[in-house]
Amino acid sequence: MNFSSDTAAPAHPSVLEAMMRANAGPAPSYGADKITARVRAQLARVFETEDFDFWITPSGTAANALALSCFCPPIASVICHQEAHIQMDERGAVEFFTGGGRLHLLPGEGAKISFDVFKDYLDEFDPSFVHGTPPAVLSLTNLTECGTTYTPDEVARFARRAKGGGLAVHMDGARFGNALVHTGASPAEMSWKAGVDVLTLGLTKTGALSCDIIILFGAAKAKGKELRARAKRAGHMPAKMRFLAAQAEAMLEGGLWLGLSAHANAMAQKLAAVFREDGIELAFDVQGNEVFALLDAHDIDKLQEDGAAFYAEWPGGSSRFVCSWATAEAEIDAVRETLKRAMRK
Repeated sequence: MNFSSDTAAPAHPSVLEAMMRANAGPAPSYGADKITARVRAQLARVFETEDFDFWITPSGTAANALALSCFCPPIASVICHQEAHIQMDERGAVEFFTGGGRLHLLPGEGAKISFDVFKDYLDEFDPSFVHGTPPAVLSLTNLTECGTTYTPDEVARFARRAKGGGLAVHMDGARFGNALVHTGASPAEMSWKAGVDVLTLGLTKTGALSCDIIILFGAAKAKGKELRARAKRAGHMPAKMRFLAAQAEAMLEGGLWLGLSAHANAMAQKLAAVFREDGIELAFDVQGNEVFALLDAHDIDKLQEDGAAFYAEWPGGSSRFVCSWATAEAEIDAVRETLKRAMRK
């Protein structure tokens, strides 16, 4: 019963098989190989556009920090939710990669930025006030850190206001596939069609071994050369890029990444149903592959005694359970049996 994180799941067999195929003989270095070229063609089909540039990184932190560093100078800021991953879990990587750019934190229910708060902040900010730190980028997370989603319409609303203030729009898509499955949106509808300039497409949590892609859409693709220079300086220009590209190719082939996301989402819904059956409330609606249950100490102890792995003390008083492509129904059943034995009153 491992619900600690989708990064705890194994890599999907198709990914490992693709990497083995990529290991046959030599290939050009630093992304000049045929597999990386094929990934570009796949991304063009998936996102319904040829108007983009991309770079593959081994981690979401690298992808986010590198992407944002291309749009946020040292004297500016990135607007994000106060519980965003770039704020809570990336050890100041954005500030480090931007050379001093700061994060400006905004509130909102379910880790979604309040649009009214965002709008008021931009309306009231005076760019001529030299003592203030001007915003340069809006960063949205989909899924959010509370497992909630922004719909394409919500993304578009934020993007319109951001661009009206001269801001670029970044989307942290570590669980992008899960958000797409829940909303029924296409990758294009959730990204460039909604006004997103740069997306960090997460495939590691979805089932890859280590693969997150930075995608620059439209005019933002002009940042491609700078992105590569920053990646090189930061040590994120893999000599054997073909092994990262092989993972992406396997995940994108035939929509595997979306199929795996759909399974993870479905398991989360089944787990949520188990909690509800036992009278346990949820802190947030289940809109992806994460479940935030309001467990009491007795239930937490019993689940952990039976070997369940999960974050028992998530901010807000809930316990976080994350399902993955590898989550089996037997694990859900095991949670049900443990709760029955716990004899909640």
